[in-house]
Amino acid sequence: MAGTTGVPPQADGKTSKFANVGAAAGGFVGAMGGSFVPPLNLTINNGTKMPKQPGGGGAQGLLPAPEFTSPAQIRNYCNTLRAAAVTLSFEVAMGAEILKAVLSTVPDPEGRMGGAKIRAFKVSRKMQKAADELRNAAKLAAACYAQFQQEYEGELNAHRHRARSVHQPRMTWGQQ
Repeated sequence: MAGTTGVPPQADGKTSKFANVGAAAGGFVGAMGGSFVPPLNLTINNGTKMPKQPGGGGAQGLLPAPEFTSPAQIRNYCNTLRAAAVTLSFEVAMGAEILKAVLSTVPDPEGRMGGAKIRAFKVSRKMQKAADELRNAAKLAAACYAQFQQEYEGELNAHRHRARSVHQPRMTWGQQ
């Protein structure tokens, strides 16, 4: 299947998630030029409640339940938040680029030279800022756990030393 799309497969045999989308958007923009107005669809969800996930996870199950009863749970929550924010930041940044490419094909109503690209940049800049903030959220999640380790170093070290005090069987040379 990877040979038919023209996209080289990754190490795990899958094609890049955004390679086909980027190629399609580039072909779309190049082929249509400034003479085509793409349809814009708007979907509004009027639901007031999000479905409850089993396990009590956060936003649609991306995060574990915020039960901070052990250092391992704090580390797990911060690491999961960091990983989710990094992944989302990449996807939102790609979405911003695609949005800019599509909107730049919409002709400027006043016929200004470069007006379509300026308008597209102004709109997509907001989505790019959202991607930047998601990347910052990932950094702050990692910093949160680092700060926890720094502030509670005494308690963490006391527990670690106590955990190591389990006696291993020792060689007693006096008993021969």
